[in-house]
Amino acid sequence: MFAALTGLGLSTAAGLNAYIPLLVVGVLANFTDAVKLPDGYDWLSNWGVICVIAVLLATEMVLDKVPAVDTVNDMIQTVVRPASGGVVFSATNAAAEFDQSTWMVENPWAGWLLGIVVALAVHALKATARPVLNAGTAGVGAPVASTVEDVGSLGMSLVAVFLPILVIVALALLALLAWWALRKVRRRRAERRSRSAG
Repeated sequence: MFAALTGLGLSTAAGLNAYIPLLVVGVLANFTDAVKLPDGYDWLSNWGVICVIAVLLATEMVLDKVPAVDTVNDMIQTVVRPASGGVVFSATNAAAEFDQSTWMVENPWAGWLLGIVVALAVHALKATARPVLNAGTAGVGAPVASTVEDVGSLGMSLVAVFLPILVIVALALLALLAWWALRKVRRRRAERRSRSAG
């Protein structure tokens, strides 16, 4: 069960930022025993790959904080974030150990699919909410939301690896935060409409 929670947490983190969980898994695989990469995933701990991921992360962090550019970035990331979710779910042996399922071991594509679906769902929520947030805050909310997402992705990645049982709590908190933010943006929109109508 813990392996499944680790995969779920890392895939969720990938839906917020594709590169943070990849970087966390790669670095931790090099320096700790907390992440053991299965056969075929050794490339993820290669320092050349880690450097490329770090450059992509730095680029993403800048682009995602600029209003309007973040929307274009989200369109591009529609492919990258789910793919990252599939990689991190599978790379942490979550698929192989999912409820001790021999079916999962015999069908490795299922781990990829689970990671892709989870990351895609989180990405879709983020990509849908961000333009609303940008419009509701005249773009001021973009860097704040992006920073919160980056911190959330890093936090979720670390929780997924070191305290996987807390993934359930973290997911509940993220859902609550998303609900609160959307409610606040809708309230501001309604206030603007009432002011312009009156």
